[in-house]
Amino acid sequence: MIPVAAVIAVIFAAYFFKYVWSKDKGTPEMQEISDAIETGAMAYLKRQYKTIGIISVIVAIIIALVGLADSFSDYLNYRVAIAFLIGAGFSILSGFIGMKVSVNSNIRTASAARTSLNEAFKVSFRGGAISGIVVSTLSLVGLFVVFLAYYYWCGEDMTMTLHSVVGYAFGASFAALFAQLGGGIYTKAADVGADLVGKVEAGIPEDDPRNPAVIADLVGDNVGDCAGRGADIFESTAAEIIGSMVIGLAVVNALGEQAYNWIYLPLVLIAFGLIASLIGIFVVRLKDENGDVIKAMNFGYYLTIVLVVIFLFVSTYLILGQTEGIDNWYMFAGAGLVGIILGLAIVFITQYYTGDHKPVKSIAESSETGPATNVIQGISIGMESTVLPVVCIVVAIIATYLLGYAAAPEGYDAATFGLYGTAIGTIAMLGSSAFILAMDTFGPITDNGGGIAEMSNQPSEVRDRTDKLDSAGNTTKALTKGYAMASAALAAFLLFAAFFEIVAEVKGDTIVNVMHVDLGDPLIFVGGLVGAVLVFFFASLAIRAVSKAAGEMIEEVRRQFREDPGIMAGTSKPDTAKCVDIATRGALKAMVVPALLPILVPIVFGLVYRYALTDYVQAYEAVGALIMVGTIVGILMANFLNNGGGAWDNAKKYIEEGNHGGKGSPAHAAAVVGDTVGDPFKDTAGPSIHVLVKLLSTICLVTAVLFIA
Repeated sequence: MIPVAAVIAVIFAAYFFKYVWSKDKGTPEMQEISDAIETGAMAYLKRQYKTIGIISVIVAIIIALVGLADSFSDYLNYRVAIAFLIGAGFSILSGFIGMKVSVNSNIRTASAARTSLNEAFKVSFRGGAISGIVVSTLSLVGLFVVFLAYYYWCGEDMTMTLHSVVGYAFGASFAALFAQLGGGIYTKAADVGADLVGKVEAGIPEDDPRNPAVIADLVGDNVGDCAGRGADIFESTAAEIIGSMVIGLAVVNALGEQAYNWIYLPLVLIAFGLIASLIGIFVVRLKDENGDVIKAMNFGYYLTIVLVVIFLFVSTYLILGQTEGIDNWYMFAGAGLVGIILGLAIVFITQYYTGDHKPVKSIAESSETGPATNVIQGISIGMESTVLPVVCIVVAIIATYLLGYAAAPEGYDAATFGLYGTAIGTIAMLGSSAFILAMDTFGPITDNGGGIAEMSNQPSEVRDRTDKLDSAGNTTKALTKGYAMASAALAAFLLFAAFFEIVAEVKGDTIVNVMHVDLGDPLIFVGGLVGAVLVFFFASLAIRAVSKAAGEMIEEVRRQFREDPGIMAGTSKPDTAKCVDIATRGALKAMVVPALLPILVPIVFGLVYRYALTDYVQAYEAVGALIMVGTIVGILMANFLNNGGGAWDNAKKYIEEGNHGGKGSPAHAAAVVGDTVGDPFKDTAGPSIHVLVKLLSTICLVTAVLFIA
């Protein structure tokens, strides 16, 4: 099934590639701007990937060297190190693909907008579709090939195979955190500098060619929202499939080797989900020039969901229903259905809090009394927006666990099957990930397309079309972040359970016997505190990095305006390369320390507990508390940051549409300040935290043996 899905996906991607690349690249002025964006993006990625590559090789060498110790060699060894490097390499490749597609689609979107809204929409969405299809296919096929290779390399020992392949998930998460964090710092440093000096102080339009920071801002959209998100979606799929396969291993250990299908089911579900996404992407159309962009994409998304549900029940019946003693396979299909419904619910909730609804309008209204009330209202909305997603996640975890628990054959440990139910719920929700990534990449493509149209002085009707697409793109970016956080929440619980499955393997016990974290024990409670503060400290470093780099950007833009009056007069060109360099240096310098925190903290903490406190507490339980509480706090923090930032952004756009005084009014100036506060929330710290949550679990999956005395 997986090779068939991959071939179909490649055919669709080739068709969309031919369609997008056949479109006109516009005027020479548009091409000059597009070339500058691509040059800046490629220069940044080259330097960033060199940094990630060097650190990845160092980590892989450490993993291999630790494996030389006999007590660790079954779980940390050169096989894990190689899998780690492959996962990191594929994650980097996914980010590169996302960026490359975006910078070649944005110019064609801007050019198509000269013709009609429908043409511009088709180019931008199909450009996003190429990225979604290729990255999702790479994630599935890459993991499948690595799994098969290791299965035969390990002498068809499934336990040893999965312990080795866990390194692949760790590598994917490791590289994705660097890519997401570095890209987020870059894009928001440039965006904040461009907005505050250009729109507020100088009173010029958002993408005015006189603003030296605009090119850096447009480059940032690609390296943050495209390269970063491509790596993010890749690691999400890889980590969650591997986590569910590890839980499937617990079922196999209970039922016997004839039950290997329980390990393969997650791969099959993702393959069918890819096919469903392809069909959903293909049917997305605008009926006419006045068509609703969001409704057009929603139609494709709903069709994708319907197909995923059908494939879910068919796959579960064919794979689990054939296992002797499993008569109620539909319980696991029901658990998958719950996961799919959770994804839909999160999308609706995110649309409510970040779209043209009461929360956003309340922030816009509060802007009439100044920046302070705008910021206060935005923080309040962001905090409120955590409630409903958590309610949905709670219901989903309980429902999926109980459905799996109820489906357990008589005489077997029901809790293990309950965990497997949660795993299927997580994987089913990820079934539409290719469509979600297509919508996500659509956002920065339209944003860049609008910037190119503005900077090349296109007629107002062209910019009106790109503005309409950009507004829809802001909404899709917000809801894809909500979707990613919901999947991270379920996946984090799944990976947390997988961590204890590894512990059980090492101890020669069952997952149910070892999966206990007593927060009433002071020494274990400390682990929870460390996990919680890690999230806060990480977010602090990420936001501070944006503040520092943005400060340099603001001073540079002010200097150019002050020293060269010809820039504002339009008689001389600004030095955009200087701003690109500031954003690049700021991002690369600031991303290393926060990205290493979720790797070093749990390992150091666990080793201290193992060797200093082993007489008082099991180190793996304290590490489990760190993962558990860090996950809970991370879910809440990421939702707050993502939704709050998205609401601030769209409140500004709501005012720019002519409400509360429109552009240039005091309310608009206040909304720009609020949007600036929200920028590092929604595009730097927030998206990075849901990668951090999964990285905490994957690093502990790989190193679990270190924490067991």
